[in-house]
Order: sequence, then structure tokens, then C-alpha cells
Amino acid sequence: MTLLDAFGLFAVTLMVICYALEGHSRWYILGFAFACVLGSIYGFLQGAWPFGVVEAVWAMIAVWRWKNKPAIPVRV
Repeated sequence: MTLLDAFGLFAVTLMVICYALEGHSRWYILGFAFACVLGSIYGFLQGAWPFGVVEAVWAMIAVWRWKNKPAIPVRV
């Protein structure tokens, strides 16, 4: 496994984890956006530019969702 492969595996794993946990906190949505940016970088670095473009679009959608989702009130 090359360093680039490991980077891509990390990005996709982080995306899946953050996506699965989005219901717990809006910060996981931002984490998903960050992971999508990493996935986009991976796509461009490996030469799969369509993958890089799609991941960049997903990152923008996730940032929009993060900005527009109300914070969950903290219950004491």
C-alpha cells in the first residue's frame, strides 16, 4: 500500500464515520465536509479528477448543511 492509498483510505473511512454520526452533532457534518475535501484531494492526486470534482461538490453541500442546521440544545 502506497502513502497515497493510505491517505485515500483514511479520507473515505473518516467520511463514513462522520456520515454515520451526523445525527449526534452538527459538528460531524463539518467533519464530513472536511473528509470530503480530503477525498477530493486524493482524487486529484491519483488522477481521477471526476472523483475529485464530485467530492468537492459534496464538501460544499456539507458545509451548507452545517451552516443551516440548528444547534441541538444542551440538556442539563
